[in-house]
Amino acid sequence: MLYYLFAYLERFDIPGAGLFQYLSFRSGLAVLTSLVISLFTGKRIIRALQRKQIGETVRDLGLEGQLSKKGTPTMGGLIILASILVPVLLLGDLLNVYVVLMLFITIWLGSVGFVDDYIKVFKKNKEGLRAAFKIIAQVVAGLVVGLTLHFNDQILVREKVLNREGMPITRIIERQDQPIPSISYVTRDVKSTKVTVPFFKDNEFDYAILIWFMGDKAREYAWIVVTLVVILVITFISNGANLTDGLDGLAAGTSAIIGITLGILAYVSGNAIFSDYLNIMYLPFTGELVVFISAFIGALVGFLWYNSYPAQVFMGDTGSLAIGGIIAVFAILIRKELLIPILCGVFVVESLSVVFQVSYFKYTRHRYGEGRRIFKMSPLHHHYQKLNYPESKIVIRFWIVSILLAIITIVTLKIR
Repeated sequence: MLYYLFAYLERFDIPGAGLFQYLSFRSGLAVLTSLVISLFTGKRIIRALQRKQIGETVRDLGLEGQLSKKGTPTMGGLIILASILVPVLLLGDLLNVYVVLMLFITIWLGSVGFVDDYIKVFKKNKEGLRAAFKIIAQVVAGLVVGLTLHFNDQILVREKVLNREGMPITRIIERQDQPIPSISYVTRDVKSTKVTVPFFKDNEFDYAILIWFMGDKAREYAWIVVTLVVILVITFISNGANLTDGLDGLAAGTSAIIGITLGILAYVSGNAIFSDYLNIMYLPFTGELVVFISAFIGALVGFLWYNSYPAQVFMGDTGSLAIGGIIAVFAILIRKELLIPILCGVFVVESLSVVFQVSYFKYTRHRYGEGRRIFKMSPLHHHYQKLNYPESKIVIRFWIVSILLAIITIVTLKIR
């Protein structure tokens, strides 16, 4: 809203009003605003949760220090959601379809997580919202994003126009202020089902290839494949973030690292000069996503003030489902979802540890009459707790792994 106010005030030559047209200024302000909101409202929200006796219910799983967490306020994801939404509404371009999609995902999955926490806390049902309802909500989110990607006219990819030989067409631009003419490529903005592929020189993959058997109809129906991929990514990463939220500061810190990386990728993808230099897809209008991800980072860092060991509050499903959804959709919108296995490696491993553990237990129970386990306990962070690693050491080491994965993700822009 401030974005539009200062855009209007700029017409009257008011000093400083033009700053709000700069993406870097609004992004920096979004970080600070979200950080301040989370820090100053966090304590009040925690007190309100304590008054309502909204505490964590803990089953005794034989983990060191686990029972000491009993009664710690949960639903702290409300701090994160408020710290994201307020700065984006104030500083973002609310007519930008990418921003609208991110706001939708934040509110939608945050609401689903809130209902899950509400059932656990107030209805005294430890299972919370049934898994089927969560999956349905994630599928709905995927459908909205997938269909918007296909039907909205703002969502385009700028590509070079090729001649019959497959070479880019260039044009000469002469300017009076430049003695030497410059050469630029002829480009066009088109609907596309392409995504970035890491480690390959021609680093674009078209989902239409997956339905090659449809011949000339493949490109026409590729959006259906894209929508299915979107649903899969949102469901997997959202649940992955939810599973990772098991130790103080683990999910929030890991997500902040991922958020910083996504912010860098969004900035270069939405900048014509950097995208051309790095030879990656230029995505018009995606630069505005940097404001959103800046608020996301600030909110998580501020939340860590209260969630770091020993935690004063837990984010609950209110925060974890929304965080996972935000990361998944953000990566999809900047066409970097194939980087998720690297960037979100911690979420992926945590999820797979549960899948492998359950699958192996069922297999061995059927085969040998008794269930056997791969890990001492899943998700993976509980395995290390069973090995008597201190909780803070596990969290910090997972953060270090996340930083290494983030660096590898950024390096893929040049290593091909």
